This record gives sequence, structure tokens and C-alpha cells, in this order.
Amino acid sequence: MATPPLLQLTDVSLTFGGNPVFDNLSLTVHQGDRVALVGRNGSGKSTLMKVMAGLVEPDRGTRVVPTGSSVGYMEQEPDLSGFETLGDFAASELAASEMYRVERASEGLKFDPDRPVSTASGGERRRAALAKLMAEAPDLMLLDEPTNHLDIEAISWLEDELKSTRKGFVLISHDRRFLSELTRATLWIDRGEVRRQEQGFSAFEAWRDKAWDEEDTQRHKLDRKIKSEGRWAVEGISARRTRNQGRLRALQDLRKERSGQIRRQGSAALELTAGPKSGKKVIEAKGVTHAFGDKSIVRAFEMTIQRGDRVAFVGPNGVGKTTLIKILTGEITPDEGTVKLGTNLVPAVFDQSRAQLDPDASLWDSLTQDRGMRVSGSSDQVMVRGAPRHVVGYLKDFLFDERQARAPVRSLSGGEKARLLLAKLLARESNLLVLDEPTNDLDVETLDLLQELLDDYDGTVMFISHDRDFLDRVATTTVAMEGIGRATVYAGGWSDYQAQKRADAAPEKKAKSAPKPEKSAPTSKPDTQSSLSFTEKHRLEELPTVIDRLTAEIAKLEEFLAQPDLFTKEPMKFKKGTEALVERQTALAAAEEEWLELAEKAEDA
Repeated sequence: MATPPLLQLTDVSLTFGGNPVFDNLSLTVHQGDRVALVGRNGSGKSTLMKVMAGLVEPDRGTRVVPTGSSVGYMEQEPDLSGFETLGDFAASELAASEMYRVERASEGLKFDPDRPVSTASGGERRRAALAKLMAEAPDLMLLDEPTNHLDIEAISWLEDELKSTRKGFVLISHDRRFLSELTRATLWIDRGEVRRQEQGFSAFEAWRDKAWDEEDTQRHKLDRKIKSEGRWAVEGISARRTRNQGRLRALQDLRKERSGQIRRQGSAALELTAGPKSGKKVIEAKGVTHAFGDKSIVRAFEMTIQRGDRVAFVGPNGVGKTTLIKILTGEITPDEGTVKLGTNLVPAVFDQSRAQLDPDASLWDSLTQDRGMRVSGSSDQVMVRGAPRHVVGYLKDFLFDERQARAPVRSLSGGEKARLLLAKLLARESNLLVLDEPTNDLDVETLDLLQELLDDYDGTVMFISHDRDFLDRVATTTVAMEGIGRATVYAGGWSDYQAQKRADAAPEKKAKSAPKPEKSAPTSKPDTQSSLSFTEKHRLEELPTVIDRLTAEIAKLEEFLAQPDLFTKEPMKFKKGTEALVERQTALAAAEEEWLELAEKAEDA
């Protein structure tokens, strides 16, 4: 008997401000589904996810979650009022005995559960909300941009957790690699309609392009038919006869169908003009050392950045990436060493904190009152790369319509705010771009355009990103900041850096001899009051039980496979039993080796 779906929406319609977001939308999510929810910025992805979570009530239609099934939602801006610490919020729906789940998640996502809510940053609040969802582990997890404010290590941890879970989940994310690694189906929201494909995100762009090509072909055929029938109606005197009135009505229906088709949203008209050419040598750093109190940012760092370089800065959150960029651009003076800036530099900065945006200002005022874009004596013009433009026309280049021009910035989605920041950035001529997390919240199409823009840019680019795909597409050099003042320069993007790092580590790995695991399960627990992390302590205590269970399962399988006539009478059962035996033997060897490593680490501490 088929199991009921975890969530079902039927004929859902919703309008905001008189504008339809969805009309007669239906979708189903089943147990174990791993779904990417994709669509243009402003298409309603987050709104749809809130409808799925039961947080937004549709105007019409039904939402059904079967009795006994649970649905959890990770908000982009969680409300932590009433909680003293981030840990209190994350564990609010758990029993006291399950607090270890929050501690484990907080370690993977890198936030302090004891941090007071009053002093927590927006990123820490989001990580606490994500930890809360992961710890509660509902049957269906709804994750809206979960990788925002996570560094690459935390993204990898989340990726591994979601790969290993048996729960269903729906993901909204700008991170191509994250979506491609995790999803098996795609929900595409386009002009209020949701389509589903039983393939993961890696197949989305080919599917989208094919759907749009078919749509363009059908529209072209319809236009030709309308033109042909229209010519007949004008030229054919017989059209006035009663028997031809049906053909005229059919023509009217065709025109009505054509006018009712929703025009596909175009791509943002991004344009980046380099300013006057800078000197060939843009930045030269020698012996740069800097610290904040006891925290070392860099030690004896040296680097030369040439005109046209695309330099990526990667590393854990809080390691000092933004500080190093500010040192290299002359905004901060290092404790030791020198930074020499090249000639004729014209920098432009993209700030991930959105600090350049006043949430209460309208989009119109955000541009016309910007000191770098203001046109003297004209309240409806903005200066764009040295030439005046009407503010609404310029906003349309970034996919904002006329109605949004007077709306407050706070009404925008995360992706729309990122596009507004790009509008401010790209209005200026520059020859040095400094981008802090430029990919956050942008849709796939705008990300592609931004990448092409940076490829064609004549100036120099320095950027911080945790988006591995974007790093590979853009970076020519990667500065890896690994903590304790270590900053190493590698050629290429993320994948190149990882390959070089593995090659550097290989000789060290070969020099170490791994101890052979014992065949019997350990009987005593070592003292875990050591430098082991919480997760390692919990795992060390758990492993003896895992090893005992695997040993018992192996014994049963060996007994089952020992039946003399099993291979001849039940070859499929024999094959499956053999595969299961190999799988458990491999798992047992890995568990024993892991226990030995953790036990040695605990003893050495």
C-alpha cells in the first residue's frame, strides 16, 4: 500500500497587494523527497515555502499534512524574543535529554549556544534557527537559503547531514553545488505556475531552456495563426455571413489567449564599465602581520596583485577575511609590514551586510539620494557611469517594475536587495572591485550574468565567497585563511586549492603508520575528559554499541549464507546476503578504526 504524502497543496491561490503570486497551484511532497525549489528572485519561492509551512494562509485552496507527520521550517529572519541564549531557542522544542543534538549541530554550524540573544548577530541567529530544525529532525524540513552566513566547512557539515538523513526536505539556495549534491527532484516556480521534474538541480537548466524554447515556438505559431486569421477577417467579405461568425469568434478567442499569456521576465541588464586603467601592479604586500588583541589575523603575509587578477579569499567565518582585504586596500594599517597601492586606483565596494541600504527608504530614494549617483537639480535622475538616467528606467534594468520604485527597501526579498546593491555598485566606474559575499540570495540567472560580467571586466576583482561553484568560475587566485595567522596563496579557484592542499598533505599522510584495528569490540571506555570535541566524545561513547550491533549482524549473515543449497535454490537471496555481509564488514572495520583513533586522541590529551 502506498504511503500518504508528507504535504499536499491543492488549487492554492494567493495575492499580495492585488497582484497574483500563485493561481490554482498544486504540489505534493512525499516521504524521503529531496527537492530543489527554484525560480527567479521575486517569483514567490519564500512565500510558497511559508504556505507549505502553514505560516501564510492562502486566499483559496487546501494544505494537507497527514496526522502524525511533522513539518519544520527554517526562517531567514527568526524571531528569538523570549529566549535568553541561542541554545535556549534551538532546544525550545526538545526534551532536556536531547540537548546533545543542539550541541552537536552548534559545533557543525559554528555558533555558541551560550551566546546571549541580545548580542547575537543576524548570521548567528540564522545558524541557531538551522540548528533548531536539524536537532528537531521533522519528517519534512523546509530550508530557505540555509547556506547564507555559513562558511564552507559548515556548508560541508550541513551537506553531509542532509545526505545521510532519511527525512524529506525542500531547499531554496543560490549555491549550485549544494543543490546539485543533495537534490533528486526540482520544483520550478515560474510566473505563478509550479512544475516538477524527477531529476535534481543538475538537470534544471537544460529542462528550463527546453521548456522556454517550446514556449517560444508555440507563441510564434499562435502569432502566425492570429495574423493569418486577422487578414481573412479584414479582406474576406464573406466573413460577414452568418456561417462565418464562428470563425470570427475563434479569432477573438485566439487573441484573448495571446493577451492572457504572462510574459517571461527578462534577464537583468547588468553592465560594468571599467574606469581609467590602473597601474600594472595593483597591490604589493610585504611582511604583513596583524592581530586583534590575542587573535592573529595574518603573520608575515606577502602577495602581489596584478591588474586583471581575480583574487578570492576563503576560510572559516571570523578568521579575518574582511580585515585582510581592508589591510590590502589601505583601509586598515597593519601592525607590521607594508602595503603599497598601485597608481590610479578607483575602487567600488559591495557590502554583504546590506549596510548601504536604508530599510525605510524607497528604492527611488536609495538611488537618487546616493551621493555617488545624485544628479544636481534633478530628483528623478541618477548618474550611471557618467551619464544621467531616469531612476525608473535604471531600476527596470535590474528587474524592478515601476510599482516597486516607491516601495520601501524592507519590502524586498533577499535577492531583490542584492540586486539593488548591484545597481548602486554598477553605476560607478571603477578599476578595482571589492565584493563581500556577492552571491548571497541571487537567483541562478543573475549569478550567471554576474559571472560573465566579472569575466569581461577590465579591472581587478577581490572577493569573499563561500559559493564553491562561483569560486571555481571566477577566481584566478585563492587566498586560504586557515586561522592562527596562516594565509596561503594558491593558483586557481576552490577545486584547484583543494587539489593542491591534498597534494601538499599526501607526504605527511604516508609518513604516518595507521594502527591495525582489533577484531573484538572494546569493552572499556577511555576517559573522555580531554581535548575531544562534544561530537567526538558522544561518538566515542556510542561506538562500542555500534560495533557490537555490526558484529551480531555479521554473525547472522554468515550463518544464513552457510546454508548448503542457498546458492543454487535462491541465487538472488545469496547475492543480496553477500552484499549485505560485505557492507557490514566494511562498516565494522571503519567503526573499529574510528574508535581506535578517538581513544588514542583521548589518551594523548
